[in-house]
Amino acid sequence: MKIVGITACTAGIAHTYIAKEKLIIAAESLGHSIHVETQGSIGIEDPLKSSDIADADIVIIAADIGINGMERFINKPVVEVPISTVVKSPKMLIQKIQEKINSH
Repeated sequence: MKIVGITACTAGIAHTYIAKEKLIIAAESLGHSIHVETQGSIGIEDPLKSSDIADADIVIIAADIGINGMERFINKPVVEVPISTVVKSPKMLIQKIQEKINSH
């Protein structure tokens, strides 16, 4: 599965990066490719390319604030979760998404 995502917490500092790292580790350990953009107080880092989005099977938005650029994901399945979900159980989240995709 090809995953793209965005992480953003209210402060835009620690949890944004913790969630990104946990998503990447979980996805890769399950054999998926992933690219995660961060949005926060210092702006956007590791921006998603349009080719990343076009190739993605799923978009994961892990955020406690509004995200810039949501229009990029029109016609893509988007899963929106609180950032705490990704920090606490990223592997379970990805496995649930995978089950849903496989059941369609």
